[in-house]
Amino acid sequence: MLGLKLPTDPRWVELVESSLEDILTDHAYCEQKAASQCVSLIVQYPEKELLVEKLAPIVTEEWGHFRMVLRELKKRNLRLGVSRKDEYVNKLNKFIRKGGSREEQLLEKLLVCALIEARSCERFRLLSEKLAEEELKQFYRELMIAEAGHYRLFIDLAKSYLSEEKVKERWQDYLDHEAEIMKQLELRGDRVH
Repeated sequence: MLGLKLPTDPRWVELVESSLEDILTDHAYCEQKAASQCVSLIVQYPEKELLVEKLAPIVTEEWGHFRMVLRELKKRNLRLGVSRKDEYVNKLNKFIRKGGSREEQLLEKLLVCALIEARSCERFRLLSEKLAEEELKQFYRELMIAEAGHYRLFIDLAKSYLSEEKVKERWQDYLDHEAEIMKQLELRGDRVH
């Protein structure tokens, strides 16, 4: 469904379990950044009524996810650490084509958002299936479902502003590039991406 070309190495879950405080901290900041990105898109494209209408509730939802992760940290007597540079997202952002029309720039931004949500969904699925703790497995199952919906929303929004053919073509470029990024990144249990 997600179209990702390189699955996450299953050993990632073992690494996550050995550094729960780090992964939950990184996860919290990922949710905060997702909310911020939706706000940014609304501010940059206020004339896109459908985008504004669809993303406004996602801002609230992503911020709610941030708060849910904070509760998971507190429940385990863990602390929210410092936000770290997200190499994965930075490498995706470098792939964004410069120039072009406002719609083409919007396409680039929406596809980056869709890809981040798709990879999060895939990783949350692994956590929901492989973590030892049942409660945390359920937590990640719920978030996996939300991320899948967000991934679809970003793709659908792109198709509402540009031709389906153009969206599909550029999406394939992003999927190919993302697979290369995943090959280059070190496998770490303290990062969602």
